[in-house]
Amino acid sequence: IARYVALICSLCFSSGVQGDSLTILQAPEYVSFQKGDWPISGEKIPDMVALTMGFSVQEDLSWPGLRAGPLFQRPRANVLVVVRGVDSLALPESVASYPLENPVPFTLDSVAETVHTLFAEDTPVVLQLAPSEERLYMLGKANAVFEDLPVTLQQIRARLSQDGSVLASLPLNSLSRNAEADLLFLSEVQVLHDITALLQRHRHLAKDHSPDLYSLELSGLEELGRRYGQDSSQYQDATAILANVLQKFGEDLFGLYGDSAVVEVVTVKNFEVPHTRKSRSILESKQISNPGSPYNLAYKYNFEYAVIFNIVLWLMIILALAVIVISYNLWNMDPGYDSIIYRMTNQKIRLD
Repeated sequence: IARYVALICSLCFSSGVQGDSLTILQAPEYVSFQKGDWPISGEKIPDMVALTMGFSVQEDLSWPGLRAGPLFQRPRANVLVVVRGVDSLALPESVASYPLENPVPFTLDSVAETVHTLFAEDTPVVLQLAPSEERLYMLGKANAVFEDLPVTLQQIRARLSQDGSVLASLPLNSLSRNAEADLLFLSEVQVLHDITALLQRHRHLAKDHSPDLYSLELSGLEELGRRYGQDSSQYQDATAILANVLQKFGEDLFGLYGDSAVVEVVTVKNFEVPHTRKSRSILESKQISNPGSPYNLAYKYNFEYAVIFNIVLWLMIILALAVIVISYNLWNMDPGYDSIIYRMTNQKIRLD
């Protein structure tokens, strides 16, 4: 009986840790992720990404997986890869892994807008890419670096037949080069390879002071599971290939940014809402204010107002106190003792 009880408990425990997950693939030492089974909601992932980059969020993230880091030391880049169609990947060299609850679709538009607002003059790299939906949004220096990146499925498939394609180095096994679902998966792997190659060609991007943001969404495994089934050899081979590719992708980007980048992988088997959703470009961000509004609306509230207000307030108080102290000392100064000019004059008068 004790053996059966232990078996049931182990099964219950293993089933509790299975499911959608958030895996921290790479992270610098000053971004502290605590190991544990603390679940995080899907809608809180943009806040987690913002906090790792040193940005403020509207609501406090009450999640013990991320500890507060040094104020003046933040990563140079954050890379988030969302893999649809699988609940977990074998990533043995990861920093930490957490269960994902409430897997709702999310975007990093708010983080991208913050990067664009705070570092508009430095033109950081902001890249949001979903090859299956042919969705690509670029901002800042990304327009010049990734202008040759294939976007449409037709362009990516043409890239697979060119020199330097991943088809020459990947063990395809049961995957076919002619099937639609297989080509979609291989196209996404090719995009990951091309992003790394382009960044290696433009290494100066990783040395500037503005943080970069990458958001990639892959759905090739989802199509393979829908076409062949999750117990098929095609799905199993693709899962193993993607795990190895993501591991190398994270290591390459982590090294390009001088070990100062955070790479996260979110695996979601099924979103809790329909997959088709309206996406918007970060270039269509709302204006903070609208001076020409006929309704005379107030400016949109900025959540950094409290910080700026405190800086200005205490600086004015310090300057006011400094003026009062200096004025008091000047008013009560004895010219005969505190001023060398009056002191010499006074001695001359005494000699006369």
